[in-house]
Amino acid sequence: MQGYNKYDIDGDLVTAHGNGMNDTRRAQVSGTDAERVGILSRLLTVEKVANDIFIAPRMPDGLGRIFGGQVVAQALAAAQQTVEEGRNPHSLHAYFLRGGNEDFPIELRVERDFDGGSFSNRRVIASQNGTPILNLTASFQRKSVAPAWPIEMPDVPGPDGLQDELDAPSRGHPVEYEGPAPALVKHRAFEMRAPAAQWEGNAGGAEHTVLWFKVMAPMADDPAQHRLALTYLSDYGLLSTALLRRGLRAKFNAARMASLDHALWFHADMRVDDWILFVTDSPFLGSGRALTRGHFFTRDGQLVATASQEGMIRLPEGSYTPPSRG
Repeated sequence: MQGYNKYDIDGDLVTAHGNGMNDTRRAQVSGTDAERVGILSRLLTVEKVANDIFIAPRMPDGLGRIFGGQVVAQALAAAQQTVEEGRNPHSLHAYFLRGGNEDFPIELRVERDFDGGSFSNRRVIASQNGTPILNLTASFQRKSVAPAWPIEMPDVPGPDGLQDELDAPSRGHPVEYEGPAPALVKHRAFEMRAPAAQWEGNAGGAEHTVLWFKVMAPMADDPAQHRLALTYLSDYGLLSTALLRRGLRAKFNAARMASLDHALWFHADMRVDDWILFVTDSPFLGSGRALTRGHFFTRDGQLVATASQEGMIRLPEGSYTPPSRG
């Protein structure tokens, strides 16, 4: 998400420090699993207020910047409501223009750019107080039956026995900041697991980084809701992959990090209340920007989506810890 301050964690594995080296964020989560999943479901449901104009709900207790994945998912939800039944999104491309503010509602204005025999295209402008904060273009396709030759899921550890991000020691994350627990942590509706070494910032030199996601309580049997939830999750961890892959650790209040754009391609239906693997890598970090990408697989190895994101990462002298030399 565009913008940077101590409340805008942008889903990128940053942590609020406590009093000790081994503090975790588990105690900062509130409510039951079902209550937090209910909050997520409501966030993904937009209200039509006029022809092709929608209002998006706000995160309870939200403070500061809005999580970028939330705005992208809400924009897609608005676009979906203007497309005829039977056409599902196969791709979206979003540009973060300004940081959204949790103090104000988001208006979503949809433009119906194209409706063809098999494909439809929609543009969405997300605004607050009349000022655009995000532009999104989404393409929808009528269901097509055709052969498929996806890549195979890499051989990585399964989620069982891996460490959840909320249980990882605070100071092991690739990005550090000080501040209160954001609503994004307080109302977290999903598990996010990875090997302990990855949470400790020891993934430098690895071919890729891995995250296992699962929403903590059942969601409705509606494939559209699961696609929206995956869209929300797809903004988690991507930008920090650029640091993890290179063994870098940044101080959030000194470094400057912000998502610039976000793209997502859907290949098959999925359920996010079952385990989903997100395998990410970063081919480039330089010129104050990082390019990251990732693939989503079901636990049985089916490729269901692909994501890509470019972000601003400016690391002034003294704002980061370089990788150790063995």
